Amino acid sequence: MKLYSFLTGPDDEAFCKRVTERLNNGWQLYGAPSLTFDGKSVIAGQAVIKEVEGEYHQEIDLKSL
Repeated sequence: MKLYSFLTGPDDEAFCKRVTERLNNGWQLYGAPSLTFDGKSVIAGQAVIKEVEGEYHQEIDLKSL
């Protein structure tokens, strides 16, 4: 099954570490990152995907994969 997750947050080291953690857990970048400005800070977003065994169900915890 294919999994999809979209990570968002302030464009800072913590956000980069979250994306890096996913990449090191077998996720792949999906598309270009996006940036926006909320009037105070830059907010980043990055989609990631992962192929895993099994069948999809609503209770899947994407963070644990």
